Amino acid sequence: MAASSLSAPAARTLTPEQNGFRYGLMTGVVLCVYTLAAALLGFFSRIEAGSLDVLILVAGSVLAIRHLRQLRGDQMPYLGGYGTGIISAMVASVILGLFFIILSAVMPRSLDLTQVENLFGFDLSVVVAFLAIILMGTMTGVITSLIAMQYYKADAVDPLKAMER
Repeated sequence: MAASSLSAPAARTLTPEQNGFRYGLMTGVVLCVYTLAAALLGFFSRIEAGSLDVLILVAGSVLAIRHLRQLRGDQMPYLGGYGTGIISAMVASVILGLFFIILSAVMPRSLDLTQVENLFGFDLSVVVAFLAIILMGTMTGVITSLIAMQYYKADAVDPLKAMER
């Protein structure tokens, strides 16, 4: 949704959490489409395939922060921007993790996971992969948001420059 399509009152009511959730859904869909393509084309097990996942997560977090900055301008709170990037990466990671579970049930051979079972016969490798996806994605969002907010933060008024005018 472009910034110009929102009216001024709608821009004020959009919270950082809503913005992060919205961009997280979009990023999650892109990640699922890419993961499905990687599994079908047979390059899912290559390490380079996983690094594009991280780049998609980074792009989703930065775009979420950028969108919030466009809506709020200089009134964007630092923690609001930081939180929107983290929420967007976390939502996208949870969506990707759930998609990974579904994909491993539908096409187990294409994912080539090492099957580890506990005493009850539960497939631990899928659970560990699900948790690792969420952890890696969320931590990527935390680091990306911290860096991106250094660029998008509102400029503080410098009292010494104000006195020179």
